[in-house]
Amino acid sequence: MFDWLEHMAQWLVYGVMGLNPEDHLAKALDFFIYDSIKILLLLFTVVFLMGVVNSYFPIDRVKNYLSRNKLYGAEYLMASLFGVVTPFCSCSSVPLFIGFVRGGIPLGVTFAFLVTSPLVNEVAIGLFVGLFGVKTTILYVFSGILLGTISGLILQKLRLEKHLTPWAKEVLDNAQRDQERFEAEKQSFKQRLPIIWQEALKILKGVLPYVIIGIAIGGLMHGYIPEGFFEKYMAKENLLAVPIATILAIPMYSNASGILPIVQVLVAKGIPLGTAIAFMMGVVGLSLPEAMLLKKVMTFKLIGIFFGVVMLCIILSGYLFNIIL
Repeated sequence: MFDWLEHMAQWLVYGVMGLNPEDHLAKALDFFIYDSIKILLLLFTVVFLMGVVNSYFPIDRVKNYLSRNKLYGAEYLMASLFGVVTPFCSCSSVPLFIGFVRGGIPLGVTFAFLVTSPLVNEVAIGLFVGLFGVKTTILYVFSGILLGTISGLILQKLRLEKHLTPWAKEVLDNAQRDQERFEAEKQSFKQRLPIIWQEALKILKGVLPYVIIGIAIGGLMHGYIPEGFFEKYMAKENLLAVPIATILAIPMYSNASGILPIVQVLVAKGIPLGTAIAFMMGVVGLSLPEAMLLKKVMTFKLIGIFFGVVMLCIILSGYLFNIIL
């Protein structure tokens, strides 16, 4: 989808700047330019489209439907399945998360998407089949969807809406106000468009510093942390290898397709598959750059709760993989 953007980033770094592709700084800059532009484009597009939807479909109607109709967890499963068909890394999923929050989607349902989206997608599934076989791939996909669904259910039960930042609450209030204005004045789409555009730009401006800082951290990690740095902590003799692998993964940042070859190397070196997959899930599903992006929407307490619940689910999945496989 973003091949043209990747080529442009490489052209700037290796062509215009003349940096060596093997240099750490070049890798960090390539990553920073590509991911910054990609995430900002995604963010603006999603927020703008959600603004259009919200202008015709009241936020309260979504909330009322979900509160009146007992879906018995199906909404969390649907959000996780939607995460499967969106091929984004954890930071790229944040724009959709912000769009969902603006659209009045319950927080737990939104979290279910945020957890599953970076973990399971068609690229990761294709690589997983080639590297580990169909059986392991099916188990991984099932566990990723289940992880998102259960995490969403738990986080919804905790009623964490009060821990959204004032900025996020203002975005929700503005969306509600705009919708009421559109309804009251019976405005045409052409009349609504400037208001939707201005609100999308306002949101983009609000999160811009967090995007830049978060991706800068991700770029430094991508360029400077050696691939084999954490291997010695994940030996199968260590009973705490799964939680250690999950915790050590958080400072790293990559998408599923980028980390899977490393997982294959870890398994080839004798590290249990469950431990290696827990490490992969930690890298893909939890990262410091993601936390920086989420800081605009969530308080530190909410980020800590989110990371804690997902980390616990990943650790349990890792042990389960080790037992089954």
